[in-house]
Amino acid sequence: MLNSAISVAANFSSLKTQIWHAPDFEFHTGEVVKDLSIGYVTLGDPSKPAVLILHGTAGSSVGMLNKEFGEELFLKGQPLDAERYYIIIPDAIGVGHSSKPSDGLKAKFPSYNYDDMVKAQYRLVTEGLKIQTLKLVLGNSMGGMQAWIWGSKYPDMMQYLVPMASTPMAMSGRNWILRRMMTELIRKDPAWHNGNYEHQPDITQLASVFFGLATSGGTQHLQSLAPNSSLADKLIADRLSQPFTMDTNDFLYQWEASRDFDPSANLQNIKAQVLAINSADDERNPPEIGVMQEQLKKIQFAKLFLIPASKDTAGHSTTGQAKWWKEELRRFIQP
Repeated sequence: MLNSAISVAANFSSLKTQIWHAPDFEFHTGEVVKDLSIGYVTLGDPSKPAVLILHGTAGSSVGMLNKEFGEELFLKGQPLDAERYYIIIPDAIGVGHSSKPSDGLKAKFPSYNYDDMVKAQYRLVTEGLKIQTLKLVLGNSMGGMQAWIWGSKYPDMMQYLVPMASTPMAMSGRNWILRRMMTELIRKDPAWHNGNYEHQPDITQLASVFFGLATSGGTQHLQSLAPNSSLADKLIADRLSQPFTMDTNDFLYQWEASRDFDPSANLQNIKAQVLAINSADDERNPPEIGVMQEQLKKIQFAKLFLIPASKDTAGHSTTGQAKWWKEELRRFIQP
């Protein structure tokens, strides 16, 4: 295990960042990595009830400690007070301190999926941290999709399950179409050079900004930010001027890992009490398709908390702001 300092504004209880090495990790493709690194952050005392927090695509464990999410959940008196719970936040395969293409293998890195990511998280919790039960598994966006897998694949591991900004069905529709368009923009760029580029292709940031504006932000909220073309142009320019530091292969692998996501056939395995949290203006998980209500019928104890849309919500990004749902979470896990 490796300890290092994390620069965060808030004073979280017993904050540590570490790396656990999973021996002989086998991916769903059959490929084996002899020593898979899994980075993770912990808060609090390991003797307290354990809570697993899962981040979104291209995010990281440290990113979950931000003002809008971590400070609203993990500080003293908050629903997941780190003085009352042991908080575990892994880096997914492909980002942070976990093994990823940019470590050296580039496009020869195993083509992982969400099942592989969840398997790595499970091994970290059970083998690395020696924890056999979790009070709660909570994930946002990609982490929400992984939470559905956790609940159906390891049904005896957790008491409560909170998947957010996700739908337990096959990756499809606008969600996959725009992901595919984003990755195709990169793969069609000669600068990508089949993943063997010498310099990061500029197209990656452009593709990322395009996808972000197309699939997150909320219709009403974006309209309030860009009520005319001049302000819309400024919004785009501001997004494109932000530093973009993620390696292109890492970026591609993270987004393409969602291709075969589909937990729908195994939802009946879930034993945990489920609180699904989505926003009414989520561009990637639009409630009007009517899938969530039908899928939740497969689970014995499940309910949906749908955050109403407004000019103050942010579409797919709404659940990244814990203020909209933290009291619902508090009531759910502390009845």
